[in-house]
Amino acid sequence: MNAAQTLIAAAEGGVIGDGRTGANLALGVGLLGVVLGWLALSRFGGRIRFGNVRTGAVSAIAVGLTGAFLAVLHLATSEGGPGTGNGQVGAIVAIPLGLVAMAFGARVLTRTRGGAQARQ
Repeated sequence: MNAAQTLIAAAEGGVIGDGRTGANLALGVGLLGVVLGWLALSRFGGRIRFGNVRTGAVSAIAVGLTGAFLAVLHLATSEGGPGTGNGQVGAIVAIPLGLVAMAFGARVLTRTRGGAQARQ
């Protein structure tokens, strides 16, 4: 099984457990993206003094995009509606988490580009 098949199976909840597994995976990845984006913003603001700001921002964008993709994939492949126990509400919550993570990362990248251009 390759990586794409594993992600699709996880989003459908077919790898480990019930139908909520895919939504929980998307929620976890989206939340991780928000944390990475927040850390990148904190590093840019000078509150944290370790790591590369741009790497954190790109990581937040990538992880947020992955979380949003998994959530949309889970919504597209799940049956029933909200309240049926298949994780649709969790997937709906995971989409904005992924978008927030991407926004944090994009904000940091925009700020770092602007600062580099101003110094030259």
